[in-house]
Amino acid sequence: MLFVISCLKIIVVIMAIVGAAFFIPIGVALYCGESQVLLSFIIPMIVSIVFFLAVYIPTRKVKFRLSIRQTFAIVALCWITASFMGSMPLYLSGSFPTFTDAFFESVSGFTTTGCSVCPSVQDLPRSINICRCLTHWLGGMGIVTLTVALLPLLGIGGFQLIKAETTGPEKGKVTARITTTAKILWLIYAGLTAIEAILLKICGMDMIDAITHAFSTLGTGGFSSRNASIGSWNSPAIDYVVTVFMLLSGINFSLFYYLIVRKVSDIFTNSEFRYYSAIVITSIIAVTLCLLPFFKNISDSFRYGAFQVASIISTTGFGTSDYILWPSSAQFILFILFFIGGCSGSTSGGIKVIRWVVLGKQLRNESERMLHPHGVFSIRLDGRPGRKDIVFNVAAFLFLYLALLMITTFVGTLANLDLWTAFTASASMVGNIGPAFGGLGPTESFSVLPNFLKWWYCFAMLAGRLELYTMLIFFLPVYWKK
Repeated sequence: MLFVISCLKIIVVIMAIVGAAFFIPIGVALYCGESQVLLSFIIPMIVSIVFFLAVYIPTRKVKFRLSIRQTFAIVALCWITASFMGSMPLYLSGSFPTFTDAFFESVSGFTTTGCSVCPSVQDLPRSINICRCLTHWLGGMGIVTLTVALLPLLGIGGFQLIKAETTGPEKGKVTARITTTAKILWLIYAGLTAIEAILLKICGMDMIDAITHAFSTLGTGGFSSRNASIGSWNSPAIDYVVTVFMLLSGINFSLFYYLIVRKVSDIFTNSEFRYYSAIVITSIIAVTLCLLPFFKNISDSFRYGAFQVASIISTTGFGTSDYILWPSSAQFILFILFFIGGCSGSTSGGIKVIRWVVLGKQLRNESERMLHPHGVFSIRLDGRPGRKDIVFNVAAFLFLYLALLMITTFVGTLANLDLWTAFTASASMVGNIGPAFGGLGPTESFSVLPNFLKWWYCFAMLAGRLELYTMLIFFLPVYWKK
């Protein structure tokens, strides 16, 4: 009974947070004269407030502790609830004809995947578009993390909830108190969003579009208010601003805190940051060189190449050019980046750089062990010996990742997608990247997919955003054993 109360308590808080966030699109609707969609936001907002008052207020003094088993269930339910709330304005406004499409769009938003079932986003009301991108922003840093930051109601269970939502194999605190850590990360996140919005306004976007795309960029989502995405503005200045902030969003946000408190040495000794920087620089140089015969000049090759590298490795999914038309060598590099992703503790999806770093170091250790059978070798991360079990953690994660990738590819082929499209789309869904290759490239809509595939993709996107275990553990017999 206590678990049910605890679960309901957290869920209604999530509903209230998402409902309160609707004030932003309501303001845009009033400003733009879009009175026809106002009720689409007001109704779910009022419902969320009613549920919050009915459940949270009477139980606010109830203390509870969460077991690990309960943590997974609550986080999964929170994300499903948030996705349902996010789908309500999309469906009630008539912008998306079916609930399946509205829910798919909302899941794609909150998981920061960014693939859309809307054939023409330019025809949507501006308030609906900013609502879509707002889901990226809420889901990027994490809605459970935001809950912990706003309300210290979770006690000792707060850290367990954040661990189940946060990306990466190793999760820690930047301060002694988890509530303080959550607040700091969200303040940094909001600050970077505001800075990007101002820069985009200066570079030529109007304020609504600037805020809309800042939400998408910092959340590494990729929803846009234009069919041609960022390329619609055809502005080098906008391209470079978005490129920089996509790359920043792919960095562990704890490192920004270290920068603020002047612990610069902790940044440069961070193994994942160093490898992430090396991968980004190498990829940009390689793609730029591959694009020289295509764009005929170094400036355009660098501009478009750097943008797309940042977009894919950060799993944002914005576009300024149709990379399906690029040389195969450039496409191959982007395809590899599909399976790398950003840093742990960032808003990026994908496998994460740190896991590849761990596997690479373990490969070196195994090679040395073959030459020196009696030697003792350990993995060093951030200049210190890493946990011994981290290799097993990474290996298990990769097994699950590839298994879900293969299953999702198979489900895609059941919907008559060709193998290449089905495989890259599954990589996009599980990695929360957005665009794929083949028939679901950066200029295509997911609206043509059958409903059963959209629902499976919703599951794949949620599983990918929650680091697989949080969603997949319910299918393992060990979860249900006492």
